[in-house]
Amino acid sequence: MLKTIAVIVAVLIAGVLIFATMKPDTFSVQRSATIKAPPDKIFAVLNDFHRWTEWSPWEKLDPAMQRTLGGAASGKGATYAWEGNSKAGAGRMEIVESVPARKVGIKLDFIKPFEGHNIAEFTLTPQGDATQVNWQMHGPAPFITKLMQVFVSMDSMIGKDFEEGLANLKAVAER
Repeated sequence: MLKTIAVIVAVLIAGVLIFATMKPDTFSVQRSATIKAPPDKIFAVLNDFHRWTEWSPWEKLDPAMQRTLGGAASGKGATYAWEGNSKAGAGRMEIVESVPARKVGIKLDFIKPFEGHNIAEFTLTPQGDATQVNWQMHGPAPFITKLMQVFVSMDSMIGKDFEEGLANLKAVAER
């Protein structure tokens, strides 16, 4: 009986591991919002890491989080490193693309709780008296990510944070 249970458990584990290897090698998560503000006003908030505490959904995960800002004051070359509790983790961001009132591209390196190297992009498209803001994050999906995606998608894990961040950004930009 015990031997049968052990075989069943081993087969189930092997099945999950095999299924994980069939997941895509990359991931992409994207959300959009329409904000009643001109693109240059929204761009100024996104392009300056000093202002991320005003809207980023991850800023409140750890009130004692340590932040280190460096490089350029804003725009290309600006950096933001953080280290926080188990929810906030640790990592570093660098603005690698800055097109005024149109796009901010960020190299995003997670250190804890899992290592990850991704790109986040904000694109701004004028729409009359409003701006369509598109937030996308994409990157490679190493095996640990594929294994997690057997149980929960990256879209469902990160998408709700993007929605919250865009709602916060909307509140800041529309003030």
